[in-house]
Amino acid sequence: MRESRTGENPMPHVTDQTWHVDVAGFPVDLPLVAIRPDFAISLMMVIDLGVRFGAHAGKQLADRLAPLKPDIVVGAATLGIPVAIEVTRALGLDHYVVLQKSPKIHLGDALTQTISSITSKGEQKLMLDRRSLPLLAGKRVVIVDDVVASGSSLQGSLDLVRKAGGMVAGIGVILTEAHD
Repeated sequence: MRESRTGENPMPHVTDQTWHVDVAGFPVDLPLVAIRPDFAISLMMVIDLGVRFGAHAGKQLADRLAPLKPDIVVGAATLGIPVAIEVTRALGLDHYVVLQKSPKIHLGDALTQTISSITSKGEQKLMLDRRSLPLLAGKRVVIVDDVVASGSSLQGSLDLVRKAGGMVAGIGVILTEAHD
């Protein structure tokens, strides 16, 4: 494990090892990231896996979510955005909602939910632009993301959709991490 520059806690780092995974017929080799000396997770950066992978994963998720008859798709920034776009496209819908993780000028009055993730340092906030409330209120919502590790981001997304008056019809993720 690498040490931080200040000599405090070891810093996570990408190892030379990979984990082979089949994403509904699409083979991918994912690098492993050491979180602790005895714990590593795979690193799936959907934005680095290409357009074909994104379209494939989006269609596969959409096929599984379509029976739930969603009205709209919600995805959390940043890596959930391409997943939300592809699932929305494959479902034949036009609109999707993004839950932001970094402050933007238009989010001063956003609905917020605090989350913590093993893949990000410290607490974060998920933010829902209040202008998106009409897209969610009373609607059947599916929440999508790239990876679930601890489940904090997914739980925060569920909480925000419910605060906005949306009815969570289902959840779709490309990959789930194992427990240690």
